Amino acid sequence: MFLRYFYNKKLAQASYMVGCQRTGEAIMIDPGRDIAEYLAVAKQEGLKITAVTETHIHADFVSGSRELSAQTGAKMYLSDEGDENWKYQFAGQHPHQLVYDGDVFMIGNIKFEVMHTPGHTPEHISFILTDTAGANKPMGIFTGDFVFVGSVG
Repeated sequence: MFLRYFYNKKLAQASYMVGCQRTGEAIMIDPGRDIAEYLAVAKQEGLKITAVTETHIHADFVSGSRELSAQTGAKMYLSDEGDENWKYQFAGQHPHQLVYDGDVFMIGNIKFEVMHTPGHTPEHISFILTDTAGANKPMGIFTGDFVFVGSVG
């Protein structure tokens, strides 16, 4: 499994690339608008970005999900847990799957389980990660702006 952390100090915004090196597939979690670095790292690591997701609708920075999907054909996994005021209005313009609490999807041998974690925003979701190539139990969770060191969003 490949894992890369990206951090934009000016925006205090974190993104993650998770890749299955066996299949060459990767997902971007909460990508920022400037997608060039993600594309360069994927190429360098021999990965293709086949999926992109957001933990929540971002009001504090501009997401790069749409750009990544448009440029790579990546499928977007987006929460449909919020009410009518918390929907991804652009979802229909790109390959996508609306996800709910308990849903599971795979990126290569890596399993992502969706957990609805409202609080920061009503539709907020987290992703429980299991690398099924070497484990049968979760090894981590991507929480977006829900859990911080020492606090909760």
